[in-house]
Amino acid sequence: MTNAYRDFLREGERIGLRYSLAVPKTTAATLAGLQIGQRAGSSLEFKDHRDYQPGDDLRRIDWNAFARSDKLTIKLFREEITPHLDLLVDGSRSMAVEPCVKIEAAVALSAALAVAAENAGHSHTVWSLREVCEPVANSSGRPSTWTELAFDFRQNPLESFSRVPPKLRRLGQRIFISDLLWLGDPLQLLQQLSQNAASVTVVQLLAESDLAPSERGRIRLIDSETEEQREIFIDDAAIKRYKDALARHQQNWHSACRQTGATLVELVAEQLLSNWNLESLVKAGVLKT
Repeated sequence: MTNAYRDFLREGERIGLRYSLAVPKTTAATLAGLQIGQRAGSSLEFKDHRDYQPGDDLRRIDWNAFARSDKLTIKLFREEITPHLDLLVDGSRSMAVEPCVKIEAAVALSAALAVAAENAGHSHTVWSLREVCEPVANSSGRPSTWTELAFDFRQNPLESFSRVPPKLRRLGQRIFISDLLWLGDPLQLLQQLSQNAASVTVVQLLAESDLAPSERGRIRLIDSETEEQREIFIDDAAIKRYKDALARHQQNWHSACRQTGATLVELVAEQLLSNWNLESLVKAGVLKT
């Protein structure tokens, strides 16, 4: 792990101490240290009976009911679900475009959100979306112990998520960090991400150059993921077309988030790294101070 990477993790830890993860309004009424689910589970709150079936845990048999009815029945309980944050980070190469401010901001922001989750009494897991979506080693612990996140995937996060769907915690909170600069229907990813989730937040992390390209004249573009090359002439008209296309792309994500009940928050990497103001996440109900 490079010293710079570890520094950003530590910076994120420091920033995260100011915040705690907010409880989604949809689960606030049932969250009191533990969230109460609707499936049969292993908590101490009795729910119902059902007939015994071969293979059932014998410890669940209601022997008092058996004495009364000479019929084997099983006690069912409401499941307890420990509050949990699944943090998914886009590991595609578009996040690593020089000068790599999106990587720096994504790493530190991930650390800050993990600490905020700890402050709220949540466990957490960090997932890297690359060839497959897999947990980062040691990511359930303090950020300074994590192994290094890599940003070298040549395809988009939807491909990663679809190949081997991650085993996300049921009724957990989920935050997805990405620049979202890839083609595809946002609904495909959001529908999978929102399944059995207490809440879903999408953090779009862009560089200033993503929002307002400064290059002019004839330049050669190299696709950061496919390495396809293309020479184009950039003038004010081309910049306007790019900004219009970006606005339509962002609107598609806003629309998809509304359809799935997700929250979309837009952040600029350079601004984040300069002042670490997470007020937009507080206003969105993701964090609280």
